[in-house]
Amino acid sequence: MGTGRRKKLNFSKIYSFKCGNGKGDFKEEHSQIGGPGFSRVVFCNEPDGEDSSLRSYGDNYVSTTKYTLASFLPKSLYEQFRRVANFYFLVTGILAFTPLAPYSAVSAILPLIVIISATMIKEGIEDWKRKLQDIQINNRKVKVHQGDGTFQQSEWKNLKVGDIVKVEKDQFFPADLLLLSSNYEDAICYVETMNLDGETNLKLKQALDVTSSLTEDAHVNGFKATVRCEDPNTNLYTFVGSMNIEGEQYPLSPQQLLLRDSKLRNTEYIYGAVIFTGHDTKVMQNATDPPSKRSKVEKKMDKIIYMLFGVLFTLAFIGSVYFGIVTEKDLDGSKMKRWYLKPDDAEIFFDPKRAPAAAIYHFLTAVMLYSYLIPISLYVSIEVVKVLQTIFINQDIHMYYEVTDKPAHARTSNLNEELGQVYTILSDKTGTLTANSMEFVKCSVAGTAYGRGITEVERAMAKRKGSPLFNARTDVIDDSEVGVQESSVKGFNFEDERIMDRKWVNEPRSDIIQNFFRLLAVCHTVIPDVDEDTGKVSYEAESPDEAAFVIAAREVGFEFFKRSQNSVSFVELDPVSDKKVERVYTLLNVLEFNSTRKRMSVIVRDDKGKLLLLSKGADNVMFERLSKKGREFEEVTREHVNEYADAGLRTLILAYRELGEEEYKVFNEKFVEAKNSVSADHDDMVDEVTEMVEKDLILLGATAVEDKLQEGVPDCIDKLAQAGIKIWVLTGDKMETAINIGYACSLLRQGMNQIIITLDSPEILALEKSGDKNVIAKASKQSVQKQIADGKALLSASGSEAFALIIDGRSLTYALEDDVKQLFLQLAIGCASVICCRSSPKQKALVTRLVKTGTRKTTLAIGDGANDVGMLQEADIGIGISGVEGMQAVMASDVAIAQFRFLERLLLVHGHWCYRRITSMICYFFYKNITFGITVFLYEAYASFSGQPAYNDWFLSLYNVFFSSLPVIAMGVFDQDVSARFCLKFPLLYQEGVQNVLFSWKRIIGWMFNGLISGIIIFFFCIRSLDPQAFNEDGKIAGLDVVGATMYTCVVWVVNCQMALAVSYFTIIQHVFIWGGVALWYLFLVIYGALPPSLSTTAYQVFVEALAPVPSYWIVTLSVVLSALIPYFVFNAIHLRFFPMYHGAIQWMRYEGNTDDPEFCSMVRQRSIRTTTVGFTARSLARTNPLDPKNDRPTR
Repeated sequence: MGTGRRKKLNFSKIYSFKCGNGKGDFKEEHSQIGGPGFSRVVFCNEPDGEDSSLRSYGDNYVSTTKYTLASFLPKSLYEQFRRVANFYFLVTGILAFTPLAPYSAVSAILPLIVIISATMIKEGIEDWKRKLQDIQINNRKVKVHQGDGTFQQSEWKNLKVGDIVKVEKDQFFPADLLLLSSNYEDAICYVETMNLDGETNLKLKQALDVTSSLTEDAHVNGFKATVRCEDPNTNLYTFVGSMNIEGEQYPLSPQQLLLRDSKLRNTEYIYGAVIFTGHDTKVMQNATDPPSKRSKVEKKMDKIIYMLFGVLFTLAFIGSVYFGIVTEKDLDGSKMKRWYLKPDDAEIFFDPKRAPAAAIYHFLTAVMLYSYLIPISLYVSIEVVKVLQTIFINQDIHMYYEVTDKPAHARTSNLNEELGQVYTILSDKTGTLTANSMEFVKCSVAGTAYGRGITEVERAMAKRKGSPLFNARTDVIDDSEVGVQESSVKGFNFEDERIMDRKWVNEPRSDIIQNFFRLLAVCHTVIPDVDEDTGKVSYEAESPDEAAFVIAAREVGFEFFKRSQNSVSFVELDPVSDKKVERVYTLLNVLEFNSTRKRMSVIVRDDKGKLLLLSKGADNVMFERLSKKGREFEEVTREHVNEYADAGLRTLILAYRELGEEEYKVFNEKFVEAKNSVSADHDDMVDEVTEMVEKDLILLGATAVEDKLQEGVPDCIDKLAQAGIKIWVLTGDKMETAINIGYACSLLRQGMNQIIITLDSPEILALEKSGDKNVIAKASKQSVQKQIADGKALLSASGSEAFALIIDGRSLTYALEDDVKQLFLQLAIGCASVICCRSSPKQKALVTRLVKTGTRKTTLAIGDGANDVGMLQEADIGIGISGVEGMQAVMASDVAIAQFRFLERLLLVHGHWCYRRITSMICYFFYKNITFGITVFLYEAYASFSGQPAYNDWFLSLYNVFFSSLPVIAMGVFDQDVSARFCLKFPLLYQEGVQNVLFSWKRIIGWMFNGLISGIIIFFFCIRSLDPQAFNEDGKIAGLDVVGATMYTCVVWVVNCQMALAVSYFTIIQHVFIWGGVALWYLFLVIYGALPPSLSTTAYQVFVEALAPVPSYWIVTLSVVLSALIPYFVFNAIHLRFFPMYHGAIQWMRYEGNTDDPEFCSMVRQRSIRTTTVGFTARSLARTNPLDPKNDRPTR
């Protein structure tokens, strides 16, 4: 658009649903000003005045950090000790400073400090990143009035309420501003709100007439006004206030409010007064933390921790009871059983006369001693692993989309393993399965169909029906052979020699063709942008299909190039002179599209003075508005529209009528009156007035645009279906379009039974004409219940057949009611695929919640628009597509990807790996701690439950921190049971996560039992082999120092060798960590043993002088390690060879070199095909039918 000054005209008439510029009747809303919630007073252009200083509003500094410098320590410590395990270690650490402690206080508290510090440092780093982002935003620059008619650059954070700012084109608004004026004569501006609501279309804003004269910097100097308005609140779409200028009151509305973080577009500059700053701005008022999500694995891990606490307290209780009984018997009159404890002169801890108290004290000692059953470093290790896993996800080149330069981005690391357990995917359609890149493909004008292209849906239909078009090309349609060519013009893929290259003038009804494309060039809200260098016109449109219509008109020869406040200009071919002529239509009103009206109209005066109503809309509302004379092509146009819908195209009906001068005058008066009303039935009044003119239309034809499938969608859906994942599509499209898109992406296939639930039956339609809402609602609900019941009966009777459930939005309203939703869910999960049509954003979220709570299995929602946010936040995992509908879905998501097809690799590869790594890591953590804890328990039992630890204090403390944790982290980051290629080749492998077989109670208890066996073997082998015979050549027997160090050596070797046996994929890092952990133990033993006896205590020179020189130490170590590992090795070998899990079968295939044997691979893959009922693999299977029918049962 041009940016020069223009004649002052009332532009509000054009955007009559949005704008209002006068002092309309605002009394009802504005009577609240000054009352509760409406107390804000802003003195414009006087931010430092006396009155302003009394108000003390907040500054414009914005902080999104979780902590401040002062609150970091207390708040972070509180967060850490909310975890029951950390709190337990804090309590035991405090008790370590008492005489009850079986070890030194420093050795107990230091590991806790290390673990807590590591987690706090991680939290601090993440918060510092947020701080840097805040600094960047707060230091952005904007021009601020300095009080003398000049503007200077100032940082956002320095803005104050009442400041006057000048924002220039393509800049963000630094605060919530009151629009005063712009470079346009009538003080309008265009605003992009993508950061707020995800919408890429431009919004029109308009200042009050009284401030529109502030057109230059100098004019601002003398401006003074007082604004009284609502207090800060969360509502983005309302604003109530008034402006007092020179004693006159002017009402304010949302039309004058410019919200922080929205962007100025297609406008050179605006002047605005700061109303809300910083955290008072509406966008910050809406800034809430996303819902807290925890994975099912993590929740189960908490249960295991609680179980281990139960075991710990049970062992401590049993030991304490036994200790109390034995202690009481130590002194029998003058007879002393354990004389070496001096029971006649003992402290309270061993006093037979106070045995109950001694037992209680022992219980506290045992609770501290057995704390090594609980892995202190488990939580921090998992957090570190998850962060590293997200780095690998973010850097996966196979999920990088070069076209938009966007890689995958895991926005949270909490849900990595949940990606490997998805049972149901709920997907949006437009922009998610499809590209949201509309192309004008076909049209019907005057009953003649134009456009020779073949859509992707038509290709799928051709394959489905086995048409010659499909068979003759051996399952592949060559685009060049059938007339489909990728157009070089974005939004236009139309090919028809009868229309293109000015040949439309030779058609029999060229006059109607001319009116058809004129309507496309005029009936819209598109904003043109002319490149001054090339002269090319680009368009800013509210939606991709709106842009496609204008582009189509341009390509055919009707080029829209200019919009002013009251006119639309376009160039067309004059059929008479065969020359291009410029036409200017005066734009009088725009009756905008909304979901209720389902149509959009403009009222214009053409260059010959005729008043025209041009209208386009959905077929179900447009056909009923045709006049009797305007239905000449209705029947054939309906046929074409149905054909287009079958081809997966979006259709609109185009029609027009001439208006009389008097008729328009009456309409306009009523329309202005309805528009300016502030009553509750405002929308109904406007609709009632528009009905007056949107009638008796003359049909021109229909448009058909294609929303193409994204690249790789059918392949991705097929792989996900083979993995046993159920896929639901939730779309706002009508049923026919959704069904055909379902066929195109292989969610539906020929021969699949369809259960369609709809309220389009003649009985319901007849009731709707009666108008009794209660009767309609009751009958509709009964109809939905009956259809669901019939569907369930059909499902039960079928046995082996696959079903698809298709339900429309109206039916879904009743299906989601409390007394119906469980029946609906039972029907839905029995079907192979589910498609919900005409779904509202709220319905999407409710369906997601129903599936999540009803199945109690992991749900994943994927979408790209602001209307998908509720669905993404409701699901266990939200995946945002970083497409063309803004960033709102991405900002609400847990993981962002650029294309739907990347979901295949995200789930089947990274999801499977993360699930296996995390679960194996947790199981191993419990194994190594139980192995270690059992040796501590058995030694204390061996010492009559006296509270005597088997190991040196620092041996106890450093076990979890240094000698056994690093190999687990390496496994959690690098281990692979099978490669990425095999994860994709055999999708059924994913079911290991869905069925949770790697983290079942059976597997968890199995690992714990392995730890129990290992601990018992280590303890008894070491005790029996070192006692009571001489340990070295000097005849000395093994004391506590030797036995403890030997047993600890065996534990370190066993748990690290066990890790080596459990790892499937070795890297150099794993070798370093596993064998480095063992080497670190010996190094520590040498260095620690060299310290003075006061520090090293029982470890003083124990390795150099007592252990290393003695062959029996090395023999015992070797024999104990082998003995402890044999049970696991034997069990695992038998299980892998004779009862392999699915990943085991693939590993054997790889080991035996059968990966390239088609017959062998087919045999292994059969297991994944048998449960597949959607996808082109299932379609191929159904065609060849190689399997028994019972194997084609829908996945339950």
